[in-house]
Amino acid sequence: MTADPTRRPDGGADDVDENADRRTDDVDENADRRTDDVDEDAEGLTYAETGVDIAASEAATAALVSAAGDAGAGDYAGLLDIGDRYLALATDGVGTKLLVAEALGDYSTVGIDCIAMNVNDMVAAGVRPVAFVDYLAVDEPNETFSAQIGEGLKRGAEAADVALVGGETAVMPEVVRGLDLAGTAAGLAPKDALFPGEAQVGDAIVGFRSSGIHSNGLTLVREAATRRHEYTDPYPYAGERADEPDYDSVGAALLEPTQLYTHLLDPMRTHGVHAAAHVTGGGWTNLTRMGSFRYVVDDPFEPHSVFAFVQEEGNVSAEEMHRTFNMGTGFVCALPPTDAEALADATEGRVIGHVEAVTAGDASVSVRGLDL
Repeated sequence: MTADPTRRPDGGADDVDENADRRTDDVDENADRRTDDVDEDAEGLTYAETGVDIAASEAATAALVSAAGDAGAGDYAGLLDIGDRYLALATDGVGTKLLVAEALGDYSTVGIDCIAMNVNDMVAAGVRPVAFVDYLAVDEPNETFSAQIGEGLKRGAEAADVALVGGETAVMPEVVRGLDLAGTAAGLAPKDALFPGEAQVGDAIVGFRSSGIHSNGLTLVREAATRRHEYTDPYPYAGERADEPDYDSVGAALLEPTQLYTHLLDPMRTHGVHAAAHVTGGGWTNLTRMGSFRYVVDDPFEPHSVFAFVQEEGNVSAEEMHRTFNMGTGFVCALPPTDAEALADATEGRVIGHVEAVTAGDASVSVRGLDL
C-alpha cells in the first residue's frame, strides 16, 4: 500500500473493530477420502471444539447490536439513505488465516482476502463497492510484512476496482501477538439497483465457484492440518487435479486467496436476480439468508482437494464441513429459471439447484444428501 496522509501510526490504539462479521466453514463428504496413515479412530473435530462456537458468537453479536442499535443494518452491508442512493458500509477481516501466513513468513496474499471478504458481501446486497480502508494492528512494526500486506491490498483493490483511500496502523504490543488485519468497504447503489433481497418459490439457484477455503473456518482448518503435518510439508494432493494450482506445501494450499465476485454485479442486475448469498461463515446455511425457503442444491461444484484434506486429517463429519465451509461454491444467487441459464453462460456460473416452499419447520438447505 502506498503511503497515505490519512494513515495514522498509533502506538496506543484501542479501537479494535467489534463489528466484524463472524465467519465459519464447511467440507464435502463425497470428496475422495485418503486413508493411508490416517487414524480413523481419532476424535472428529468440530468448529466449536477448536474454539469457535458459532451459536455463542451469534448470541454475543446480537447482544452488541441490541445495545448499539441496528439502524440501517442489512444482511451483508449497512445502508444509509443519502437522498437519491444508498451509501453502504461493510467490515470484515482475514481472521486466523494470518497464522498460516505467519508460519510461512508470507503475507503477500492476505490483503486480497481482506478486500474480498468485504466487497463480496456488498455484491450480495446488490451494491457496487467503490472505496476501502484497512486497519492493521501489530505487536511491533515490521517493514517487510507491512510491504507484503500492502502488495496484497493493492492487487485486491485493483481486481475489485475499488480505491484504497487510507487506513490505520496500530502498534499494540500488550493487546496483539503478531498482527491482525481488517478493513471496511464503502459502496454506492441507486435505490432501484438493490436486489429485492428475498428468493421466490420456483427460482433457480445459480452458483459460482470458490477458489478454495477462502477466509473463514481457519481455526478448524489449522487444527486439522497440523495434527500430522507442518505448514511447510509437501501438499498431499499436489499435481493430482488439473483444475488446481500445483501447491508446493500444505500452507500454500490454505493461503489460496479468496475469490472476488465483484464482476458478477452487473450481470446479476441485468438478469433480474432476486437475492444473493456470499457463502462464508456458516457455510451452506448462508443460503437461508435469501429467505425462509427450502434450498435444494443438486448440482454443486466439486469441492477443491483442500476440503478433502481437512476433512480427512481432522476426521470432520460431512455435515460439519458443509456448515463451516463453502465446499467449492463461494457465491450463489436466486432468480427466475427463465433467466438462469443466460446468467450462467454470461458469468462462468452454473445452475446448481432450485428454491422450494418450506412445508414444515424452518428454512433449510439440502446438499449432497445432507439437510442443513
